[in-house]
Amino acid sequence: MSGAAADIAVIGMSCRFPGVQNPGEFWRLLFDGESTVGTFPENRAADASHGSHPDAPTLDAGSFLESVAGFDAGFFGVGPAEAAAMDPVQRLGLELAWEAVEDARVPASALAGREIDVVVGAGPSGYEQLRKRSGSDRDDHYAALGSSGALIANRISGLLDVRGMSFCADSGQSSSLVALALACERIRGGAVDTAIVGGVHLIVDPEAGTGLVNLGALSPDGRCFTFDERARGFVRGEGGAFVLLKRLDLALADDDHVYAVVRGWGVTGGGASTRIPDPSPSGQAAAVLAALDRASVPFDSVDYVEAHGTGTRMGDPAEIAGLREAARAAGRTRPLVIGSAKTNVGHLEPAAGMVGFVKAALCVDRGQLVPSLNFRSPNPAVHDFHEDFEVLRAARPWPGGPGRPRRAGVSAFGMGGTNAHVILEQAPEAPRPPRTADGAAAGVLPWVLSARSEQALREQAARLRDLVAADPCLSPVDIGHSLASTRSVFEHRAVVLGDGREETLAGLDLIAAGGDSARALRGTAAEGPFGPVVFVFPGQGSQWLAMGRRMYAESEVFARSVDACERALAPYVDWSLVDVLTGAEPAASLDRVDVVQPALFAMMVSLAQVWRSLGVVPDAVVGHSQGEIAAACVAGALTLDDAARIVALRSRAAIGLLGGMSAVAASAAWAEERIASWPGQLSVAAVNGPSSVVVSGDGVALEEFGAAAEAEGVRVRRVKAAFASHSHHVECLRERILEVTEGIEPRETAVRFHSTVTGGPLDTCSLDSGYWYANLRSVVRFGEVVENLMRTPGAVFVEVSPHPVLQVAMEEAADALSVPPVTVHTLSRRDGGAGEVLASLAELHVRGVPVDWGAVFDAAGPRRVALPTYAFQRVRHWLTASDATGGGSATGPAAEAATRAPGPDTAAAVLTLVCAETAALLSAGNAALTGADLAARAGDSFRSLGFGSSMAVGLRNRVAAAAGVRLPATVVFTHPTPQALAGHVFSLLRPEAPRGAETVEVPSPESRSDDDLYALIDRGYV
Repeated sequence: MSGAAADIAVIGMSCRFPGVQNPGEFWRLLFDGESTVGTFPENRAADASHGSHPDAPTLDAGSFLESVAGFDAGFFGVGPAEAAAMDPVQRLGLELAWEAVEDARVPASALAGREIDVVVGAGPSGYEQLRKRSGSDRDDHYAALGSSGALIANRISGLLDVRGMSFCADSGQSSSLVALALACERIRGGAVDTAIVGGVHLIVDPEAGTGLVNLGALSPDGRCFTFDERARGFVRGEGGAFVLLKRLDLALADDDHVYAVVRGWGVTGGGASTRIPDPSPSGQAAAVLAALDRASVPFDSVDYVEAHGTGTRMGDPAEIAGLREAARAAGRTRPLVIGSAKTNVGHLEPAAGMVGFVKAALCVDRGQLVPSLNFRSPNPAVHDFHEDFEVLRAARPWPGGPGRPRRAGVSAFGMGGTNAHVILEQAPEAPRPPRTADGAAAGVLPWVLSARSEQALREQAARLRDLVAADPCLSPVDIGHSLASTRSVFEHRAVVLGDGREETLAGLDLIAAGGDSARALRGTAAEGPFGPVVFVFPGQGSQWLAMGRRMYAESEVFARSVDACERALAPYVDWSLVDVLTGAEPAASLDRVDVVQPALFAMMVSLAQVWRSLGVVPDAVVGHSQGEIAAACVAGALTLDDAARIVALRSRAAIGLLGGMSAVAASAAWAEERIASWPGQLSVAAVNGPSSVVVSGDGVALEEFGAAAEAEGVRVRRVKAAFASHSHHVECLRERILEVTEGIEPRETAVRFHSTVTGGPLDTCSLDSGYWYANLRSVVRFGEVVENLMRTPGAVFVEVSPHPVLQVAMEEAADALSVPPVTVHTLSRRDGGAGEVLASLAELHVRGVPVDWGAVFDAAGPRRVALPTYAFQRVRHWLTASDATGGGSATGPAAEAATRAPGPDTAAAVLTLVCAETAALLSAGNAALTGADLAARAGDSFRSLGFGSSMAVGLRNRVAAAAGVRLPATVVFTHPTPQALAGHVFSLLRPEAPRGAETVEVPSPESRSDDDLYALIDRGYV
């Protein structure tokens, strides 16, 4: 590969240091020349003896996070026991990897299943010592998973479901930069096109650094005086940094934000040029030269090197010597600016290279060189320092352009002699996609938020509000587009609908406070799949003057569909559909049956197209009366031309028909009984629900029926209809309707058509001329059809019309169900604009229905912009050291064994002991249990009694200590009831006695929960 296909783009970055949560805050720290170095927080001391070490002041100096015990276990799908067992470097790695992906403006779901490498540089944090002091090493099945450094990368790969190499590198202090070089090699070699690379470092116990003190590597001054005459060692630091790498040509094609481009890298070993741990200038020079050679750039074109820069007595002079050797070999002719982030955040050891890399990438991206702290005068061991090098004490602009791009080098050197160097370059200018004049879409815009918990959702809203409030230049369409396209969607959801900055900020405030409104919707996605999505099309009655005016102006999809309907209707009408829908003067009157029915048909068909463009596609359709024509068209059973012909010519044929219709708030049985008083004049035209029917027939009879119903306290209102549909008045039209609809060609369709003529699913090939007469004459069995559909779990109902006239009937049917379905409308007389459609779309989204927000923003040419990363809700998951480490009284199973009486000598006594210990463990999380309680259930499996994996080993420890026998960690799984375990223990105490353990079939695991590991062991995993 060559050119952009060979270079690697840095498209996402994350970092964490004391008081620094992200690259933006890191940049402010660097630019302002500030430091995070302080002392180890007292509240993090692992035991009471902390501070008594003779080198405690040196060990306590460093850049330490206030707390490393917090973790959002629920977000990462980890149970409390496993979370406590996890080394905190694993937890931090998970968070930083997620944040790097979000910073790249890529939804995590877009990575799933892809060949993407995860390579991490990390080392032990000291959590294993705490595990031993806490005693959890005795009974923690998760310890093996929590202590393995390799699992940092593995957990990230599992979190994101990526299938490339998953590898944890350890080359000492160069680990993370070596990891980056390895990832770049894989990308350039074509093995993958994307990689997640990072480094993390935490210090659970500062005294673990005693060896570094003895080596003379730590600064007794508590500062890192890199390249300065005062250099006497480094201070340790905590935190980490991650990046998302992608092949440059692909990044440019995807319009990714590119912080910088990795042009070259070199990894070398010092060999025998020096003795460990002495640094090797020649080995370091070789790494620099290898990187320059791979990048195919001259050293003179590199303006800045982010040095390893530890501030040690030997390290600094050796690094300068190595850079000079590389400069001479490469023919460099000008001084080099150097600096070290270790003066800001300390030495993060295995993560140090990645910290320097992120610093350099920020400088390259922002066109500024930042100061390196604590430099007064050069190390006297470095002769003529200022001839070849410069250390900045204040920020300086860093110009660059196509002919002279900004270039930086980054170094990281391992104590064992593994050296790495990387060359970074300014990203090329990428062409921007076209956008509207001001980059914003007109009208209401949705901002979509989600989280795994309600509190996280509220914090997400607060973070976004703060971002928007601080920068009035942010484009609302860019923010909305980025929220919808670059973030994963979780179960707790909110959508803020705003027509302007102030309204949107107010909506974010409301969500952040835990509230909601019609323009700030909140909800929790229901579990399980949704479907079917049912489009419901009403008959006449939803019309109103200028009902399509706003949608025609605001929605291109709607306007295109209306124009297509106008062309389809043109052979049959002498009026303008667009004029009717937009209320233009003069326009044909909606009081005419041959106008209102085609107009409503066009509205419904076009609104259905809007829903489709938003990702809401029908699995089934239901039409009420003439709404079945639109339903058949939307389902694909009728072409638009055939459907237009039916609705136009059938409505024209009905001109002059008499009679009317009345809506009645009563049951069908009540209506049938009452209209018997008007035989041959009235009939039930439609049954919409349990207490909603329509009566049709002669006008005078309807008036009399209405008066009688009102006298009984039943509400009746006349429907605005031109004639008595679904009554005897229609029978005179039969031959005419069959004639004008002859030749239509109904088709089979994948969308299910539920007929309100037959009361159930219908083969769409039968939607012939005869059906369209029956549709006008027969009783509309809408209520029956909807009630049947609502029995399907997860069903979603969308009324597709200019005004919701069937919503009450549908809600009435839904009220009879234990789990009512989701129902929304499309437009209403009070609004009629695209914002109302978006409000219904938001209602579907917050309830968990899949939607596509892209169409809302695409026309404006939006850009992906940086957004706040996920608001993790951390709670404490930590092991606690026992007093045994400090010389106090011992606690735990081993100590308990010393105080117990000799082991029991009868089978009954052993069973009593096992039941007592089992009850003691179970009582820790439940109401008090006694051994007698458990004795009555001695034949029940430990699993059914409520045991998890850690409880199983805990019981092993207690029983072994009490009985004075050795038991394997899996004894509870191989002897899965108290009775079986007691029999086994007694056989060990009295080997000559026959075993009393009963044969018990181990129950198979029923579900995945916190005792997943219990199930694995139960099945013989170990």
